[in-house]
Formats: sequence, C-alpha cells, structure tokens
Amino acid sequence: MKKGCFEGKSILVTGGAGFLGSWLCDVLTISDAQVTCLDDLSTGTQYNISHLKSKREFRFAKADVCTFKTKDDFDYILHMASHASPEEYQTQPIETLRANSLGSINMAELARKNDATILFTSTSEIYGDSKIVPTPETYWGNVNPIGPRSCYDEGKRFAEALFMAYHKQYGLSVKIARIFNSFGPRLREDGSYGRAVSRFIAQALTNKPITVYGDGSQTRSFCYITDTTTALMWLTSNEEAKGEVVNIGSPQEVTILQLARKIKELTKSRSALTFNLLPKDDPKRRCPDTNKIERLLGWRPKVSLEKGLKRTISWFQGKRAQAA
Repeated sequence: MKKGCFEGKSILVTGGAGFLGSWLCDVLTISDAQVTCLDDLSTGTQYNISHLKSKREFRFAKADVCTFKTKDDFDYILHMASHASPEEYQTQPIETLRANSLGSINMAELARKNDATILFTSTSEIYGDSKIVPTPETYWGNVNPIGPRSCYDEGKRFAEALFMAYHKQYGLSVKIARIFNSFGPRLREDGSYGRAVSRFIAQALTNKPITVYGDGSQTRSFCYITDTTTALMWLTSNEEAKGEVVNIGSPQEVTILQLARKIKELTKSRSALTFNLLPKDDPKRRCPDTNKIERLLGWRPKVSLEKGLKRTISWFQGKRAQAA
C-alpha cells in the first residue's frame, strides 16, 4: 500500500460500528481520510466507535444500508454491513438477506454514481462445507441453498455476483475479500452474537463450562484482526486488484477442541469442557489457500494464534475490570 493513498479521501464504511468495520474506521482516520461510518447498530455497538466521535475526520450516520441516501461524494466504499454470527443471523434471516442483497445494490449504485472503488467483505461461508481444503478462490462451493445457514451463505454469494456484474457491465472498480475467521478485541461474546473465540474466552474467564459444538474435531483458521485489517487496506488501495476475489485468513488449521484447550490454558481457567450437538450444515473443515493474496499483494499474516489470543484475552480482562 502506497503511503498516504487514503489521505484526504472520502470513505464510506458500512457496518462501521461492528467488529471489523470499527477497526477499519480506526486505521482510515489515522490515515487522515474523511470517514463516514454507516451503521444501524443492529449488531454493531456505540462502544466500538465512541473513541472516534471527537475526531474531525470521523462522522457517524445511523441508518439502514438498504435505504441509506446521501448527497455526499465518496472515493471509496467499504461494504461490510451484515449480521455475521451464525447463531445470530439464523434468528434474523430476512435482515441478513436484505443487507447483502438490497444493501449491496444500494451501495453498488452509490459507487457507480461516484465512480468510487468498492470493497465487498464476503466470507469463507460461500464455500459451504468445502470438499477442497485448503480452499482456493477457484472452488465453486458446496452450499445448501435452503439450509439454516443459507441466508448468510447465499446472501454473500448473490452480492459477489452482483458486484462482479457491475464490474463487467459498468467497469466499476470492485474488490472482493473472502474473509475466514477473524478474531481480536471488540469481538462480541454476548448472547447469540458470540463467536467461538470470544465465547470461549468469556466462559474461561468466569470459570464457566466452555461449550464446544460436536466433538470439537471440526477445524477453522483464525486470523488476528490487525492482519485482516492490513489485508483489506492493501486490497482496497491496489489498482491491480480490480475485479479480483481473494481469500483473507490464516493458513493455520486448528480444531475447535484445540482452540478451547488453548484458551483454557492461557487463561489458567478452571472451566470444564462440555459438548453440545453440532448444528446442522456446520462445515467440517475450513482453511484458506492464500497463494493468490500472497502473489497479488505480498500479504501474509504476522500474528500467531497464541499471540493473538493473549492480546484478545487481555482486552476481555480489561473490559471486565472496567465493568466491575
């Protein structure tokens, strides 16, 4: 990424009060961009962006991405508004589909009118229960189109097709990032919003049972948030990446049981491990082939799983201390 490439640029971040979106808002304001954070706070929180509201480079707009209208011009649009936690999006399937369909159409049109570059944060979920692991971008997917996860999987697949159509028909500068599991500070642990890492840490810190789905043999790859953010910034600013789709994630594949045990070890927790039924259509393995992004951008994750977990645990401990 060229130094200063975002300086003075006007940038819209949808879902900007969420986990990933708020980190991008941080980096972009530090880069002296003029950042508009768009979020309806259905999954994002004011807590994630409260430290940015006094900055002259930052503006918050509470609105639905599907109906958002503006007369402002933007150089870049980073579209990441969506429910993202499996347990949570399955309780809000229509809203999840709306954000990725109507919301994506709205953002594509805004980008076309502004001749803006648009980055769409897609997901490893579009591969479904992949039969090829590590999974390359050329894999078409193994997805149940009417299953419990389909609102997210198919919503993201539709949005990818939409943005590629805008690229081919209108020449719109489109970049698509298929993000594998990311983790770090600000990842919600509460209720249906919780993910494996955040839920395990919250349970371990309170010595409550750590709940593992299935027997824990299913695998994921966990990429620390600073590495994910760096990849997204590089992808957005790279002119050679127009019309490209890339995986972003760690090539280190770990089982969920290994993750739970590691978190228990690092927190010195007395928590017991308990096992619940594996949800329907839960992928058995998930790990990205990262050869394309390494070749295109020279990006590789730098933060190890253990180091990232230690940082995340420390943040959760600090949050608990503040609330006490």
